[in-house]
Amino acid sequence: MKNEAGPAYAAAIEFLSSLRIFGAKFGLETTQRLAAAVGNPQAQLRFIHVAGTNGKGSVCAMLEGIYRAAGLRVGLFTSPHLVSFRERIQVNRRLIPAAEVVRLVGELRAVQTQNDVTLFEFTTVLALKFFAEQQCDLVIWETGLGGRLDATNIVTPLASVITNIALDHQQWLGDTLAKIAAEKAGIIKPGVPVITATDAPEALRVIETVAEKNGSSLTRVGEKSISNLSLPVPLWGDHQKINAALALATVAGLQKKIPVSAEQIHAGLAAVDWAGRLQRLRQPDGRQFLLDGAHNIAAMETLRATLEKQYPGAKQVFIFGALQDKNWPGLCRLLAPLAAKIFTVPVASERTADPRELTAAFRAANPALPVVTCGNLAAALIACEKEPFVIITGSLYLVGEALEQFGWSSAGGERGLNEWRAPALPPQG
Repeated sequence: MKNEAGPAYAAAIEFLSSLRIFGAKFGLETTQRLAAAVGNPQAQLRFIHVAGTNGKGSVCAMLEGIYRAAGLRVGLFTSPHLVSFRERIQVNRRLIPAAEVVRLVGELRAVQTQNDVTLFEFTTVLALKFFAEQQCDLVIWETGLGGRLDATNIVTPLASVITNIALDHQQWLGDTLAKIAAEKAGIIKPGVPVITATDAPEALRVIETVAEKNGSSLTRVGEKSISNLSLPVPLWGDHQKINAALALATVAGLQKKIPVSAEQIHAGLAAVDWAGRLQRLRQPDGRQFLLDGAHNIAAMETLRATLEKQYPGAKQVFIFGALQDKNWPGLCRLLAPLAAKIFTVPVASERTADPRELTAAFRAANPALPVVTCGNLAAALIACEKEPFVIITGSLYLVGEALEQFGWSSAGGERGLNEWRAPALPPQG
């Protein structure tokens, strides 16, 4: 990743960082007002809106790859970024240029009439303006948090995609699958088709009810879809098969509006790449690393299932760090039986869990397990430098820090833009 930093770009990032003081808030009014101030660029664009607990980024990457292979100019909006803010906004998998970030930040600041716009609201409108200027044929549009009152929900898409529903962000989205599903299903628009891989019955009932209320057709992707999947999926892990089936069902449902040939689908899916999710890296000295941002129970269960299938009976070396507001005790209990040794580290975030508490949790789950508490990721990498294979997991923030350690560059300080705090969710109805 090329470092395009300069003083103007650094100033733009500093301004974006200043918006973090407003945290994150739920509601569409501010985003709608800011978008209107720049001409409502979303009205010029077509979208596929993607929500869900896990797998959103992978599904977005697959959809982007397929439609780009079909010759479309495709915008991609995702979050959080791993290293550089520019990862969030891409056209044909090229990161938004630093100079464009500078220009667009300046233009949006000039029309910003409120002083409490959040970073995500500002970034959402910046992305819309850039995609419209780039004359994108289609935008793959990932929600930030939830869906119903997420800033991305000011668009009316061609299709609403919901990957799955699991427990995560309960303090903001609700403490049951049904409550979380209601927030994710908030992206469903009247008459717009819905495609989902959700299999939890209580969550699926909510999605079915919302789809029916909106007169939206509903396509379910399940085990039969996986068994019929014959195309190559280069992303590692069996869970990517359901993600691929979901992407393919979406493409099939939109064939009348956006035709894509079987050859284009095959080519797009075969070339898909998505960093930080079961990502394998080989260092020049031959050492191998597996990076996975598993940060909730469902994601960690997926990592565990993948490791048990790929390395049956083997114990692995892990570097683990997590955010304090995640269910890190549960993550530790899942990971402990798989480990030969674990190095616990703080995540480079003000929300980090204390690595000493992580160490205690691992030892409680497996008293015989060697666990080493490290002051930071760099120290952990040095401590395990003789290990031929190391897995780094527990947080996408930690994965982003690892990628920087392994040579991904940025202007510096951009990972801090992922920090946010959210208030209580307004009631539904």
